[in-house]
Amino acid sequence: MRLRNKVALITGGNSGIGLATARVFIDEGARVVITGRNPETLAAAEKALGAGVLALKVDVTDAAATEKAFAEAAGKVGKFDIVFANAGIGGATPLGETSPEQFNQIISTNLTAVFFTVQAALPHLHDSASVILNGSVHAVLGAPGWTAYAATKAAVRAMTRNMASELAPRGIRVNQVTPGGTKTPIWSPMAQTEDAMSALEARIGGMSPLGRMSEADEIAKAALYLASDDSANVTGIEITVDGGMTSAPSGAKIFRAA
Repeated sequence: MRLRNKVALITGGNSGIGLATARVFIDEGARVVITGRNPETLAAAEKALGAGVLALKVDVTDAAATEKAFAEAAGKVGKFDIVFANAGIGGATPLGETSPEQFNQIISTNLTAVFFTVQAALPHLHDSASVILNGSVHAVLGAPGWTAYAATKAAVRAMTRNMASELAPRGIRVNQVTPGGTKTPIWSPMAQTEDAMSALEARIGGMSPLGRMSEADEIAKAALYLASDDSANVTGIEITVDGGMTSAPSGAKIFRAA
């Protein structure tokens, strides 16, 4: 068990990549704290994950509430060995059709809250802890209509490197997982039927050489490597899990005859 006797905090651990990562971490021996805004999905996640989890309702865009929740969690389970700043939202922001409120909601959730998640965790982090940020291939794709989301993920990419330098004196490692298209509930607003979801998966999967979307637990296993002592001398990097979409785009399935 690679995380035996370790304590991990995962924001947005009530669904998608966060929930998958919580499950993998628990299976590897960790005591896990998950946070989420939705009380129903949070309760369902807590039930599904079992005795190895502590679930806390908190909105990470509220910095004061986040600090309070993290202090409460540390008081119950001890200092953190791992922090996965995973919570985030999707959303298109096309030019000419986007309000300041829409734009700022994405910025505050996917960028500002990530910074304050790490800041709130710092007093409760062991030296030599592992901090993991959740990025996205949108940081480099240049996808039309997704400016705010892409900007936040590009900023997280920079933040990973800055924080790795800043926290190095304490031996705290800061790295990033960078998912490509991954099967999570974030796609539900864009594909509300089974047929629509199948078409979406085929389209997005076809943009990578390996020809499919990622499963959430494949991102979780990348996070596991960064959380564990297997990566004890690894900091300031990102692990991209996208089937080759960004590193070998010319080999995408959509370009093949068969």
